[in-house]
Amino acid sequence: MVGGLLVGRFVPALSDVLASMEVGGISVPIALGLLVMMYPVLAKVRYDKVAAVTGDKKLLVSSLLLNWIVGPALMFALAWTFLPDLPEYRTGLIIVGLARCIAMVVIWNDLACGDREAAAVLVAINSVFQVLAFSLLGYVYLTVLPGWLGLDTQGLDVSVGEIALNVLVFLGIPLVAGFASRWIGERTKGRDWYEERFVPKVGPWALYGLLFTIVLLFALQGDAVTSNPLDVVRIALPLLVYFAVMWGLGMILGKALSLGYARSTTLAFTAAGNNFELAIAVAIGTFGATSGEALAGVVGPLIEVPVLVGLVYVSLWVARRWFAVDPYAVEVPARELDEVRS
Repeated sequence: MVGGLLVGRFVPALSDVLASMEVGGISVPIALGLLVMMYPVLAKVRYDKVAAVTGDKKLLVSSLLLNWIVGPALMFALAWTFLPDLPEYRTGLIIVGLARCIAMVVIWNDLACGDREAAAVLVAINSVFQVLAFSLLGYVYLTVLPGWLGLDTQGLDVSVGEIALNVLVFLGIPLVAGFASRWIGERTKGRDWYEERFVPKVGPWALYGLLFTIVLLFALQGDAVTSNPLDVVRIALPLLVYFAVMWGLGMILGKALSLGYARSTTLAFTAAGNNFELAIAVAIGTFGATSGEALAGVVGPLIEVPVLVGLVYVSLWVARRWFAVDPYAVEVPARELDEVRS
């Protein structure tokens, strides 16, 4: 993050070059970084276990409630509480709250030893709801609800096609690639080879992609962030509250519903994370690259990345203290269990 900010600040030509490498409003370098980041995690998913996740109604209903009812409403309340006098930043934050996470959350979930299969299902569900509900919720939270409350209103001009393209790139491509590699690998070489040889080789690329993406994101907006430090602080405060509250609600709800540590962690991170790629793209497309709305979108990952990394460590601590499990316990392969029984 610091490296990206410094590059963006002192090598402004680089940010111009990166900004020019866009197709359909999507930055090609950032898209490549996200694809490299997401593919290894989705390649680890055991898709034959997905059916068990879809049958967990408590998990699915809880996720939908947190992501599409609680999350947007909480961000709306925080934006108006912390930024009543700054309408551009306030609108940008509300847009961030509407964009539910479908990409980087798979990394936080994996680092915290969450349920990979559950994460794959929940981000897929979020992607569908994002296409269907983003524009409608934007209208409700930026125009209808403020009008009812006697507050300033703001419009949001974003098409379903733009949202669908974002979902296709940041979720569809790595999801299809991950499923295809497991399907082909297991049928040609067997599950043991896939799990013990292939996955360990591609696994580290998730973190390489994460670091690459973070550097690029902050290089793109390094000058804007470092030129407005006080504004960044004001935008950061409601974001800090938002991430902590959403993660805490997810973990507490998971514990109350007896979902177990792995699925409670997945619920917490999918609730706390946001699709900042979509939020930034919408803010720039609607209000312009130099707008306050776009700056608020950029500050989103500036705060989200370190906070959710910190919450990974909190999750691992909670696993031992609250759920009484060791999140790093190695699952014993079925063939070894058969040998022990024999």
